[in-house]
Amino acid sequence: MKRQAHCRSLGEEGLRLSRLLLFCSLCLLVFSFGPALAIENKPLIAPITSDPPKGTHVVVDADQFTYDTITQIGIATGKVNLVYGPYTLTATKVVYKQKTGEFDANGSIVLREPNGNVLNADSMVMHNAFRDGFAKHIQALLNNDGVITSPFVRRVHGNIFIYEKAHYTTCRDCKTRDGHPVWEVVTDQTTHDTKAHNLTHINPRLKIGNVTVFGLPYWKMPDPSVTRRSGFLAFDVRSQPAYGFGLVTPYFWAITPSTDLTFRPVITSKQGPVADVEFRQATENGGYNIRGYGVHQFTKLAAPEDQEWRGEIDSHGAFAAGPDWHYGWDGTFASDRLFPYSYGYDDRDYTVNDVYATGLWDQTYVSAQVLNFGSLRSAIDPDQLPYAMPFVRGETIVRDTPIGGQFEFSWNAYSLHRDKTATPFTTVNQGLDQTRSTGQMNWHNQIYGDSGTVITPFANLRSDILVTNNVPDPSSGTGYSSETAARVLPEVGLDARWPFVAQTSWGQSVISPVLQVVASANEGNTNAFGNEDSITLNYDHTSLFLANRFTGLDRYEGGTHADIGVTYSLFAKNGGFIRASAGQSIHIAGQNSFVDGSGLADNESDLVGAIILQPWSALSLSYEGRVKEDFSAINRQEFVASLSFDRFTNNISYLDFRAEPNYGRNFREQWVSDDARFALSDGWSLFGGLTYDFTTSVMTRKTAGIEFDCKCMNFKLYYSGYQDSITKVIDNRVLLSIEFATLGKTGVNAAF
Repeated sequence: MKRQAHCRSLGEEGLRLSRLLLFCSLCLLVFSFGPALAIENKPLIAPITSDPPKGTHVVVDADQFTYDTITQIGIATGKVNLVYGPYTLTATKVVYKQKTGEFDANGSIVLREPNGNVLNADSMVMHNAFRDGFAKHIQALLNNDGVITSPFVRRVHGNIFIYEKAHYTTCRDCKTRDGHPVWEVVTDQTTHDTKAHNLTHINPRLKIGNVTVFGLPYWKMPDPSVTRRSGFLAFDVRSQPAYGFGLVTPYFWAITPSTDLTFRPVITSKQGPVADVEFRQATENGGYNIRGYGVHQFTKLAAPEDQEWRGEIDSHGAFAAGPDWHYGWDGTFASDRLFPYSYGYDDRDYTVNDVYATGLWDQTYVSAQVLNFGSLRSAIDPDQLPYAMPFVRGETIVRDTPIGGQFEFSWNAYSLHRDKTATPFTTVNQGLDQTRSTGQMNWHNQIYGDSGTVITPFANLRSDILVTNNVPDPSSGTGYSSETAARVLPEVGLDARWPFVAQTSWGQSVISPVLQVVASANEGNTNAFGNEDSITLNYDHTSLFLANRFTGLDRYEGGTHADIGVTYSLFAKNGGFIRASAGQSIHIAGQNSFVDGSGLADNESDLVGAIILQPWSALSLSYEGRVKEDFSAINRQEFVASLSFDRFTNNISYLDFRAEPNYGRNFREQWVSDDARFALSDGWSLFGGLTYDFTTSVMTRKTAGIEFDCKCMNFKLYYSGYQDSITKVIDNRVLLSIEFATLGKTGVNAAF
């Protein structure tokens, strides 16, 4: 007969039983081999070992419970369930000897912790007031998917745990054909000092497929409860033409709980050692880092990389100022613009140095920035790049207005400066200095008709103030203009859509004609103004029904135009679908703000359209294009196909954009790209890809490799080749990376 009893009648039994539970939970604090294998300091998830609140009782629920007052022995048998606060312990038999203080649990012991860890054991024996004891056949299932097994565990002096022949792995489901984990870490003996928070391993080995690939005779390391401790991190091997081969041996120094230093020196084969030091600090409201690189070049390179001392400093910071405001910075400062790329630290073309503050509350957004753009390529003159001091913008939305609909109030301003008027965009006006302030008030309201029509009237009132200096202006006598001007640009429009829905035996189709009419004030003469944020123009099916097709605020689409189009959707019952759209813009009256190359320069614009076809989940086809109104030329097209069946996946894309010098695209872009993967067996796969540039007849990208991937491990070995289609500079690399779940990752990056 089941009975349930509180252990008050056993005197100290409840306290001692709680200590047993704590002992069992401490058994889960087994080694984390990340630092031991010099991979990465990513500790296992430590179990919860704190005592439940004082006065918490142990609740015993068993099929049978007896206590002999003469021998002072309590026995619980059958299905025994012990609950102590958030901990639960189940077993088939639990014996407590009050005279000797020995506690003995047997049979399918399962301990569950509040953090999700589960400990299985065959038997446990504790004595000496639960300071000493042992457990047999331990298996710990951690909530990070890790599994720890050990045939015998001893506890001595209350805080020393000795594990014999311990095994650790996260490969619960990933097994070799003979049943071994894909990888595991094995030791002859592991000793855990829970007071000093240290783990000492005797003969630790890393096994992959039951084959030992790495081992050490001895290793001492912090236990999983230690999240930050000074020590060496994962080594790395690199290769760059500038310095040959390099060995990275990072060291982490935990200065305080909130500050640390990481040293990543690179010992090179051609140059002096590369210093790499990063300082980080966490504050109450955020954090920041400062990272510096530097090298003394023994062998000088060709100009402009022939400097003896070269280096770079990067810094990032992000902080909160209350619930609504955030501020920070992002900066890169290099001795020369080629150092970050040639030494493998940065492959960007530009740097964006930024100091910012943003606010967001209710329906209001505010942002203020100071921006500086830098060059990281020899072909880009840094004097042509601007700096903005400041760049500010904001927006407020007001819903449920007295006249219905929604109001949006926005403002945008910048003051931009550069040292040279010449820019990479020879057909775009950009001067030495320009300050622009813009304010806008927009209103729109959606009205739904009984027949399904959606009518959206809208209006916009915009005002600009511009102050310019040395803007190239062919119409002026000097060839340059410097002006202060203001303009007011009102706009009204109407968008009407009428969807028609049809139900058929094979699915549902929806066709919707769309008509939009927009009337705006003429933009006026723009020769005296610079164009800083509206250089590119991507007129396609996604921007057809925008009232203003320019991408920024320096330019404005004036005049009166009508946009006509149709959208179609088909949703098949088998899950397949078709989505398509097509349309055209017609300039009716007023000044046309667009020029050749835009697709909008004529009274009747280019035709734009797109279609996505997915007959079933394994195949997807899409095409979008922009063609002349008389179909005499295709100005823009892009095709993408994705195929996935059985073990094979493939994605191919083709792009063809004609040159648009007036909008920042000086050359035609035409290339094809393909990426494929073929799955072998047991987690292995082959992959490869390429990109071919038709305009320069250059294979700009080539990749080929092999990968093993499962839940507990990823291994990748591949070749990667890139060639710049303009400069013809080639970058060939062989890369190897290996990552073990919960332990970390390392790799080799070799250029040749």
